[in-house]
Amino acid sequence: MQAVQHTPGGPDKLFIATVPLPEPNENEVRIKVYASAINRADTLQRRGLYPPLPGVTDVLGLEAAGVIDKVGPGCPKSITVGQRVCALLPGGGNAEYVTCRNEQVIQIPAGLTFLQAAAIPEVWLTAYQLLYFVGKLTKDDTVLIHAGGSGVGTAAVQLVKQAGATSIVTAGSQDKIDFAISLGAQAGINYKDGSFGEKVLKLTNDKGVNLILDCVGASMYDDNLKSLSVDGRWVNYGLLGGPLVNADLSKLLSKRVHLLFSTLRVRSVPYKASLVHDFAKLSSQLFANGTFQPVIYKVFQLSEIAQAHILMESNENLGKIVLKVRDDDSEEK
Repeated sequence: MQAVQHTPGGPDKLFIATVPLPEPNENEVRIKVYASAINRADTLQRRGLYPPLPGVTDVLGLEAAGVIDKVGPGCPKSITVGQRVCALLPGGGNAEYVTCRNEQVIQIPAGLTFLQAAAIPEVWLTAYQLLYFVGKLTKDDTVLIHAGGSGVGTAAVQLVKQAGATSIVTAGSQDKIDFAISLGAQAGINYKDGSFGEKVLKLTNDKGVNLILDCVGASMYDDNLKSLSVDGRWVNYGLLGGPLVNADLSKLLSKRVHLLFSTLRVRSVPYKASLVHDFAKLSSQLFANGTFQPVIYKVFQLSEIAQAHILMESNENLGKIVLKVRDDDSEEK
């Protein structure tokens, strides 16, 4: 089969090669992939900064959508060949076939294409995890979502709206802010215009936000602390703005801040199974009726993998960058 391969370095180190067809192990399925997607973690892995877990393929790709074409031993009878699914993966999605645990596949909601479905697993499950499993979202919360135009950001805005809570986003352009507002955000702040902490306080009548989804880290530390309410929850899931902070802990103490950190790729199989189950139960009908919308910025062919990585690293995308692995997206729909 054809799959994305790389040597450590820039996007020019990505290439397509023929690799062996994977076989499903116990409790696994094999998916004939029609579409996959790009995530920030893929660019880090390509650079040699985020290696796959032991025993996981070095083929990039944390999500895919397609058709189950083989079922391994031990899978439940409800999992059958021919089902249209998308999947949360530890790797391997940027290929013509991929294997994964049966607990990490989601039946594609009615009416969605493979391209749309490929834009769901990694970012929507990340956003759902941050909001519910880690951040304990309630309908009374106001949530500050950084990178509001990103894949995770656009998913989080929709999840917050569905929960009856309020979101404020930061983003680097007015277009991204406007789009986040169209999805349900109450307001947006351009972080390139300087400090956002005072603006958040103004928007919340000096109360601050109850929950922060922070993929940035060090460069936004001071403004995040200023933005947070007493007893607020601050969930970090990325360090795009650096990892090192010279901090006065007394300020965290005075607000009784709940400082939380979260990842997804390295979570256990039971944890991911629970996450996938809960998210699918909530979202299936909401995707089908259009309440939830996968946001796709641009679609590339698998052979254009380098261009896809260049776009991801430019931070210009609004929503997901998707890879079309097979030519006919409507086949087997």
